[in-house]
Amino acid sequence: MHHFQPIRLIVATCYIVASQAAHAQEERTAPDEKGIFNMVWENDKFAGTDRDYTNGVRFSWISSEENMPEWSRNVADILPLAPDGHKRISIAVGQSMFAPQNLQSTAFVPNEQPYAGWLYGSVGMVSDTGNTLDNVMLTLGVVGPLSGAEQTQKFIHRLTDSQDPKGWDNQLENEPGIILTYERKWRGILESSPLGIGVDVTPHVGVNLGNINTDASVGATFRLGYDLPADYGPPRIRPSLPGSDFFVPAEKAGGYLFATVGARAVGRNIFLDGNSFRDGPSVDKKYLVSSLQVGVAATYEQTRISYTQVFMDKEYKTQAEGSQFGVLTVSYRF
Repeated sequence: MHHFQPIRLIVATCYIVASQAAHAQEERTAPDEKGIFNMVWENDKFAGTDRDYTNGVRFSWISSEENMPEWSRNVADILPLAPDGHKRISIAVGQSMFAPQNLQSTAFVPNEQPYAGWLYGSVGMVSDTGNTLDNVMLTLGVVGPLSGAEQTQKFIHRLTDSQDPKGWDNQLENEPGIILTYERKWRGILESSPLGIGVDVTPHVGVNLGNINTDASVGATFRLGYDLPADYGPPRIRPSLPGSDFFVPAEKAGGYLFATVGARAVGRNIFLDGNSFRDGPSVDKKYLVSSLQVGVAATYEQTRISYTQVFMDKEYKTQAEGSQFGVLTVSYRF
């Protein structure tokens, strides 16, 4: 995948955001009374591969807008959140795993993705104005054997009768991890409804800081369908930005097709750079990574289901080809 065409499109979209943001002022006024549960599963088996970023699972809960405790409102005042937005607390837990293409070698496989696992928990806050969504999140976890990724992958491979991964003795060592995330999305910057079908563009920017990931991202999501104001696109597992855990449907049923282009400038990726304070498995990462995502999302009453196919540019110099994986999400309001 070539970097420059997606980047030109992203820059043009951000220029449109800056020039038109002042005109997008419609806001939701009534607070939402429901909390939201989300499950996100990312796996490269959906693309017929088993390498690099191979599996991720994340569960999250978003509070209702009415049940924000007083202390959290005070915290919201000092965070970079839209002051006039509806606030929610978010909590998430998840696990991600990485592996080389050669799963049969018991020795370290040079020039391929090192074995690594990441087990984490996150707490954050979101602010939705109806046109913008701000998200601030603190993630703490552990990389290495304590992540349990070896046991998870071997268990899944036994269930699916896949080849046994034999090189986990070469995984990254235990290391505590921290990521501080900020992201913003704009909705309704460009929108129309030809023949009653909604079309819109949702740009996004974000930054991650920490020993696990340090990067900056920019991109835009294009959607075509019905009840588009219900959300900002289906969620993904970070460091990816597109989508949101929260959705507030206006209609009984809705749905849309979507495509997202994005680029990420990478300062640190522990899963490629290796452990922070000791020598070990690593590869030479690329500092600019582009991506394309396409998919479909559907809502019915209080449930949202989506599927996304992700096409990633090469993330390290000796990677044979870019990664592909699928993302299945299920969200329920209660």
